[in-house]
Amino acid sequence: MRHVNGDHYFSPAPEVTARARTVEVTVGGLTLRLVASSGVFSAGRLDPGTAVLLRKAPLPTGAGRLLDLGSGYGAIACVLAAHAPGATVYAVDVNQRALDLVRENAANLGLRVVAATPDEVPQDVRFDEIWSNPPIRIGKPELHALLGRWLPRLAPGGTAWLVIARHLGADSLHRWLVDHGWTVERHASQKGYRVLRVTASS
Repeated sequence: MRHVNGDHYFSPAPEVTARARTVEVTVGGLTLRLVASSGVFSAGRLDPGTAVLLRKAPLPTGAGRLLDLGSGYGAIACVLAAHAPGATVYAVDVNQRALDLVRENAANLGLRVVAATPDEVPQDVRFDEIWSNPPIRIGKPELHALLGRWLPRLAPGGTAWLVIARHLGADSLHRWLVDHGWTVERHASQKGYRVLRVTASS
């Protein structure tokens, strides 16, 4: 999640004028109405990859620490917090407008979500689950650096759930993860997306 010139969704401070929109997210019998905005990833609708991830990966229901990596306006973070109210959910993004929206959405829904930039997450925090629709378009080196930074922060026995479009390199990322010592299972495929379950190799 590097600094990128221009109004990309992964820019820390989008220059495009904020225009609020409402996105409705229905997962596991719950419907959440979330505020999104221009200058934030997939502001007009729930991104199809995110929808596949939330539909196919098993939603947590217990306690622990959960991470929505590259959170945008917080669709994944809010779903996780709604289904696992005993958990501490972190929403991490470099986009300050996105983080403000996460805070607004969590407050509107009465959910407990910690919205933070990557450097604001304490180094000693470990996560029982990491959920991400990672920003593939930042390029392979940056994407690999991103995953190389956060996957090692899984707690013992923890799991990461990633969704990647097949045509954007899901299978090559699968191989890269295995080559770097992770155990990877293709948990599901739908609508051109792969949902990968990533755990530490024993």
